[in-house]
Amino acid sequence: MKKLIQKITQKQNDPLSSKERIQLIEKSSKLVGPGVFYSTLIVIASFLPVFLLTGIEGKLFSPLAWTKSFILIVDAFLAITLTPVLISFLLKGKLRPENKNPINKRMERLYTPVLTFCLKWRKSVLAVNSIALLIGGLLFTQLGSEFMPPLDEGSILFMPVTLPDISNSEIKRILQVQDKLIQSIPEVEHVLGKAGRANTATDNSPISMIETIVLLKPHAQWREGKTKKDIITEINNKLQIPGVTNGFTQPIINRINMLATGVRTDVGIKIYGANLDTIAVLSQKIKATLEGTSGVKDLFAEPITGGKYIDIIAKREVIGRYGLSIDAVNNVVQTAIGGMVLTTTIAGRQRFSVNARYAQEFRNSIEGLKKLQIQTTDFGPIPLETVADITISDGPAMLNSENAMLRGSVLFNVRDRDLGSTVKEAQDKLNAMLHKLPKGYYLEWSGQWENQIRANQTLLWIMPLVILIIFMILYFTYGSLKEAFITMITVPFALVGGIFMVYFYGINLSVAVAVGFIALFGLAIETAMLITIYLNEAMVQMVAKHGNSSQTLTEDIIREYIISGSAKRLRPKLMTVSVALFGLVPILWSTGTGADVMIPITIPLIGGTITSTIYVLLVTPVVFEMSKLRELKTNGKIEIIHAKH
Repeated sequence: MKKLIQKITQKQNDPLSSKERIQLIEKSSKLVGPGVFYSTLIVIASFLPVFLLTGIEGKLFSPLAWTKSFILIVDAFLAITLTPVLISFLLKGKLRPENKNPINKRMERLYTPVLTFCLKWRKSVLAVNSIALLIGGLLFTQLGSEFMPPLDEGSILFMPVTLPDISNSEIKRILQVQDKLIQSIPEVEHVLGKAGRANTATDNSPISMIETIVLLKPHAQWREGKTKKDIITEINNKLQIPGVTNGFTQPIINRINMLATGVRTDVGIKIYGANLDTIAVLSQKIKATLEGTSGVKDLFAEPITGGKYIDIIAKREVIGRYGLSIDAVNNVVQTAIGGMVLTTTIAGRQRFSVNARYAQEFRNSIEGLKKLQIQTTDFGPIPLETVADITISDGPAMLNSENAMLRGSVLFNVRDRDLGSTVKEAQDKLNAMLHKLPKGYYLEWSGQWENQIRANQTLLWIMPLVILIIFMILYFTYGSLKEAFITMITVPFALVGGIFMVYFYGINLSVAVAVGFIALFGLAIETAMLITIYLNEAMVQMVAKHGNSSQTLTEDIIREYIISGSAKRLRPKLMTVSVALFGLVPILWSTGTGADVMIPITIPLIGGTITSTIYVLLVTPVVFEMSKLRELKTNGKIEIIHAKH
C-alpha cells in the first residue's frame, strides 16, 4: 500500500475523503495481489523436494513443509482481503513521511555510502563475491555426511551378542552380571535386560542376543563434565566379557531401523547367496577387512553357522525287537523334551496353553536325555539310548532369507566420524574383494546408509526441476529472462553463508541440513525479487523524468536512481530478513529432545540469510547497474520492466 501512504503523506494538510481512500486502496490491492501470489508460489515450489521425500525423512519433515505452505496460503489470502479493509479503517489522519523516521534515516546514512562504494568498484566487489563462492565450494567438499543428525532419546539400548550355542543358564548369568555393572554407574536410573526373543512372531532375536534398556537420570544429576558419549564408553569398558561383542544404539531408532531395513545398527552389509558356509566365510573376510577402520565401532558378523542341534535318531533294528514303532519313540521325545499341549485355560479374553514335559533336571544334558524311560509292553521301561542314537551336531544358528535368497550380515555402528566418509572408506577397502566373489553371491549396503542414498537420489533429481519451476515463475513475474536470471544468481551466494556456518559449527550434511538449505532457497529468491522490483520502479521513474535513450541518460543518472531505489526501500527489505532471523536465532540456544534436529535445519538458514542479505543489498544493485549500462550501450536505450508486484 505504498502509493496510498505517499498520497496521504503529500496531503497531510488536505486529508483524503473516504471515497478517495477506498479508490487508492483498490488500486494498490490490484497492484499488490499478483506479487503476493507469485512470491507465495515461489516459496511453496521451493519446498517441493521436501514433499517428495519418502521413508523416515518424509514422515519427519513433510509436516514442516505442509505447515509452512498452508501458513503462506492463508497469509496471502489475508493480505489481499483483510489487510485492505484494516487499512481503510486504521490508516487515517496525518502520517509522518518515511524520511522523517529516525531509524530509516540512520540506516540510509550507513547504507548509501557503502552502496556507492560498491557501485564505484563494481569489478572488485564481484571478484570478492566470486572468491567467497569458490571458498564455499571448497568447504562444501570437506563437510561430512550422514542420513539424519543423531537424536538423543535420553536412554541407551545396549545390544551385546555372544556365541550362538550358549546355554540358557549361561546367558541368564551374563545378563545378570551386565545389569549389575551397568547399574553401578551413577548416571544410570534403571536397567532392564532381556535375552532372546519376546513373545511375538515379529521379534526373531536368537537367545545369544541381549537387549538391555538403560534409562538415564536427568542431566542435572550427572557428574560434572560427563556426556552421554562418556557413559557409553564407561559401560563398554566395564563390560569386556570374553565371547561377548558389545553394541550400543537407542531404543526408538533401533526399532525404526529394524522395521525399515532389517538391520539393527547404523550400517549393515548384507551378503546374499545360496550356501550358508560360503556366506559365513565371506562374512568373516569382510569383518577382518573392516577391522581398524576409523569410525567403525561394534563391528560384528552375524553367526550363520555354529548352532548346536540334538539329533535323536531311532535304531530301526532295535525298536522292532522291543515291539516299538518310530512314532512311539518320537512321542516320548516330544512329550519329555518339547512338551505336549494338554489343554487350554481361559481367563477372560486371554488363552493359555497347559503343557506337560519332564522337569529340567531330567533333560538339561545329553546323559540325562539318554536315561529317559520308554515304556514297552513286554520288557517294561527301557532307557532312550537303547533304541535311539543321541548326538550333538553343528548347523545354522538361524536362517535369514531376503529376496528369495539366503542372507548373512556384517553389522557396525559409526561413532567419532561422519557416516558418509566412514562408509566410503569401507567400500574402498572392499572393492578388491568384490571382484572375487563367487558366482551368484553379491553384497548390499543397508541401514542408515540405505536411507541416506534414497534421500540423496530424491533430492538430486527434484532440485533441477524446482529451479526450473522457480525460474519460470520469475519470468512470468518480470516478463524478462535477464531479470529472472539476475534474481536467480542470488541463490549460490545465499548457500555460501549456509555452508560457512555449517562448516564452522562442525555439523555434517544430512537431510535436516538439506531441508534448511531448501527453506533458505525460497527466502533468498523472495528477498532478491523484492529489491529487483524496487530497482525496476526506480528505472520507471528515471525514464519518466529523463527519457530512455543514450542521448539523455548517463551512468551517473542511472546510478543515482539505483541508489535511490535501493536506499529508499531499505526498511521493507531489512524487515523481511529480520523477521526470519528473530524467529530462528533463539533455536541455536535450544536444548532437549528435538534440538538435535532443529539446530541443523536452522544453522544454514541463519548463515544463508545473512549472506543473501549482504548480496541483495550490495551486489544485486551492482549487477543491475551493469546490466542497464550494457543495455544502454548495446541498444541505445534501457529495457523497462513492469513487474507484477
